[in-house]
Amino acid sequence: MPRRRILTLRGTAALLAGIGCIIAANMLGAAILLHVGVLFLALTVLAMIVVALPRRSGTVARQISTDLLTVSETSRVTLRFGLRALRVPRAMWRDVLPPAVSGDSAGEYPPESGQLSYLITGVRRGVWPIGPLVLRTVDPFGLAQREQAFGDTRTVTVVPEVYTLAALTVRVGAAGGTAQTSSSRLGQGSDNLSPRRYIPGDSMRRIHWRATAHRGQLMVRQEEEESSPDALVVLDRAAARWARPGEAEDPTFEAAVSLCASVAVHLMQEGYGVDVIDSSGAVLGTLRGHEDDRDGLLVALALVAPRGESRDLATLVGGTPPGPLVYITGDIDEEDAGLLRPSGAAAPVLFATAAQPGAAEAATQHGWRFSALGDDVAAAWEDALPERIGGTAPEGPFASASGPASASGPASTPGPASTPAPSGAPGSAGGRHVQG
Repeated sequence: MPRRRILTLRGTAALLAGIGCIIAANMLGAAILLHVGVLFLALTVLAMIVVALPRRSGTVARQISTDLLTVSETSRVTLRFGLRALRVPRAMWRDVLPPAVSGDSAGEYPPESGQLSYLITGVRRGVWPIGPLVLRTVDPFGLAQREQAFGDTRTVTVVPEVYTLAALTVRVGAAGGTAQTSSSRLGQGSDNLSPRRYIPGDSMRRIHWRATAHRGQLMVRQEEEESSPDALVVLDRAAARWARPGEAEDPTFEAAVSLCASVAVHLMQEGYGVDVIDSSGAVLGTLRGHEDDRDGLLVALALVAPRGESRDLATLVGGTPPGPLVYITGDIDEEDAGLLRPSGAAAPVLFATAAQPGAAEAATQHGWRFSALGDDVAAAWEDALPERIGGTAPEGPFASASGPASASGPASTPGPASTPAPSGAPGSAGGRHVQG
């Protein structure tokens, strides 16, 4: 934070005028100019003493209305500032903001409301410091000024924007997000219990009395494994895929990160367990329906940047193919697209911000649904869906299971192919971000 000079422009002019009058008085022999010069110098020195001499100390308590600030989202910052000092003749306060956050963080001190408050808007994702609070005092004549910083900084996390996406209606296993796949968890309800014969060492609390009476031998309850579908979202952040002119923000990479967050949150809302990884295999987040999982993913995506190299997709997927597989990449040519194999995923979707000639055709031949990613994240997702307004649903893994899924998850029973939703109907893509 650059420090201001103790003299204002007016103070500097007064100082130069005083020196000029004294010089002119000696040259012209005019006593009145000497008196004026001394007066200017005395006022300037007095103003500097008034603003610099008093000892001041204070405490700052800063509160932000939202823990995670989304890009383009507005939040309120409230400061409680207690200053212990002699009377301040006139003062202006400002809270130091990073370039990634915009806002009018300045005002007059002391404020009329008794507390300092202003609005900030997220401009660029990342973790940024806010503060310290700077108090600028000026003497009554406006000749001298003093800036003093109070309190510590506080970080604000700006996360990528999460858009509302159209429903993904695919046939994964039996019925979309409620299908049975290879991902298993222990059931918690009585419907997931099956009786088996008693084995010495079993707890007596697990005895299934109804089955014991029916079969005539001691039976105990055994939890069966209940399955839940998995989806995989891969963000290719290999340095070769993205253009980084210095440390400037790359709009294409920002769109890819926003799409990654939007798709992961959307699939979780449709009932999938979602794993989000980068192209090197590092886990960025795991969504299993908890709000903390969503926040953890957004914080991780707030810090990602292009780096390293990508690994083979088959290695990332592993031996068990997922349900929906979403791969998000940057500049890709025909050879790169030919090396991407969906590895048996039920619904593979490939997004690229810059596809070279032949890349889309090569990806489609391997079973991908390809979509070019531009500024409109929601539109790119809708372009990749098997059913669009005026289009028809293709056969294969993208065949409709039971119509568009609701926000809480798709239907659990198979039905006829769904009818494309009219424009503006609920479930269509929109530009509003999800507030969690």
